[in-house]
Amino acid sequence: MKTFTLAEAEALLPTIESLLKRAMEAKQAAESLEEELQDLAQRIFVSGGMMVDVAEVTRKRAALAGLVQRAKDAVEEMDAIGVQVKDLSIGLLDFPAYLDGEIVLLCWRLGEERIGFWHSLESGYRGRQPVEGRFGSHGPDKLN
Repeated sequence: MKTFTLAEAEALLPTIESLLKRAMEAKQAAESLEEELQDLAQRIFVSGGMMVDVAEVTRKRAALAGLVQRAKDAVEEMDAIGVQVKDLSIGLLDFPAYLDGEIVLLCWRLGEERIGFWHSLESGYRGRQPVEGRFGSHGPDKLN
């Protein structure tokens, strides 16, 4: 597992934010298109059949597959960097780091200017604690 210092994780934020936004936008667009296709299927079912523009439905299904792949690709890029995507709906990410010889997770959410929180592997998002005082300005690797 790749680990980061606080400084390394924060230096990656512009790149990670771009990938995260790409994944989130693709996910939202895919969900909207999926809902549209499900509504069409429901209307066909309820009406007992209807005239459908097959070419349009095929185009939308292809677009849906492309959006899903775009989101997956962005998530895979973040994963390859070593960043853990925890919740794509709200833009929640974790960066594994060392603190006192233990692996913890530096926690960042889209919209936050900096990484301000960390939590243990067990406590999760609800166990977030401020970075100040534990990590200082040198990053977690300096505290081992």
